[in-house]
Amino acid sequence: MVFSLTDDAQGAVPLVAVGPAGLAGWREAAPARERDWAAATGFTGEAGKLAFLPDGEGRLGRVLVGRADGEAAMWTFAGLSETLPPGRYRIESPPEGGDATRLALGWALGTYAFGRYRDPKKQAGQAELMWPEGADRGLVERLAAAVFVARDLINTPASDMGPEELADAATGVAEKSGAYHHTLVGDALLAENYPTIHAVGRASTRPPRLVDIVWGDEAAPKLTLVGKGVCFDSGGLDLKQPSGMRMMKKDMGGAAIMLGLAQAIMDAGLPVRLRVLLPMVENSVAGNAMRPLDIVRTRKGLTVEIGNTDAEGRLILCDALAAASQEKPALLLDAATLTGAARVAVGPELAALFCNDDALASGLGAAGAAEDDPLWRMPLWRPYRRLLDSKIADLNNVSEGPHAGAITAALYLQEFVEPGIPWAHLDVMAWNNRARPGRPEGAEAQALRALYAYVAARFAVR
Repeated sequence: MVFSLTDDAQGAVPLVAVGPAGLAGWREAAPARERDWAAATGFTGEAGKLAFLPDGEGRLGRVLVGRADGEAAMWTFAGLSETLPPGRYRIESPPEGGDATRLALGWALGTYAFGRYRDPKKQAGQAELMWPEGADRGLVERLAAAVFVARDLINTPASDMGPEELADAATGVAEKSGAYHHTLVGDALLAENYPTIHAVGRASTRPPRLVDIVWGDEAAPKLTLVGKGVCFDSGGLDLKQPSGMRMMKKDMGGAAIMLGLAQAIMDAGLPVRLRVLLPMVENSVAGNAMRPLDIVRTRKGLTVEIGNTDAEGRLILCDALAAASQEKPALLLDAATLTGAARVAVGPELAALFCNDDALASGLGAAGAAEDDPLWRMPLWRPYRRLLDSKIADLNNVSEGPHAGAITAALYLQEFVEPGIPWAHLDVMAWNNRARPGRPEGAEAQALRALYAYVAARFAVR
């Protein structure tokens, strides 16, 4: 995979990051010719603006790159591979707070283009960046590749990304790393006691699946990842409105993110015994679809009343979380495009974090801040558990009222995580509603970089 980073320094044009607050200082230090040229072009340091400064022979000698004051440094040069003229470039000096590895990663992430159905805009002659001195190339390539895997899967429409295709992608990642993998399909889920995954997916002509991947030394600390893989969500019999159904190809974003994270962990050879559980379904309408007020029995043995067939993500996750809990991992993480309520609460650009362990929540939040992959902790407010009470089952899959939807969804999942297991649940958007440097409009591997940074630090070789 090519991220337009190069070792070739020949003719590399310097890139200089200048924000509005630093423009006056740059002018004082710059040669008069460059200062005058920048002024003549109206360059003010505004984010997204460039000033092309000629050298003494009329060739391109330097590029000023505008950046917003306070913007995370890693995105300063992201996206320039597409906007700069073809050629080689180098970072003359990193922006304040800039780190060579993160600057290179920002550039790499900006080279992404989804080209499955038409040729991407980026061409072979695009701009290339010299590897910044001191950059961890392995980490940059590992994380960029992981993010690209997740973005590609999420961007692919449901016609080409059903449970079978998503399972094939997962087993492909496992085989590349030499990991053990096993897939349960259709009625085999019932035989192996995954009844809620089966209940959600049985109405589709594309049978439900569970992919189970295991990698690493059995004696190493156990890390388990769970991701929601609803390849398309019609809402079931509680059918979604067209506006709510339109973007449901991305409802497998949690599985895509966890698969990308698993790929990065295995590629790095982190000293963990990794397990990845990815339930994959299409929530469809048919004569055998689960109905409102049906009762389903979960893997854990708890009975669940179906208050709404459109709250299907938590149903497939609960069986996977119960399976994960049986071997009591040192750390259990799940990601899911679970609730619209989380988007109302924190918007599309923050991952809502629910966690049963304060130290884990603090560590994940710090990793998210450092990687500019932000997480925002929300409460597992136990008094709201009563909102999931059912008169005829152990619990309902939804509350009757409009309040605290993201919290009650997380509390539902917590019922299937055994006490004492450090657990974090990420309710993510997995989509960029707007283009930003390094983060094009479309699919996003939200929280992947934050989770990797935390895991790599926690389980580092001592």
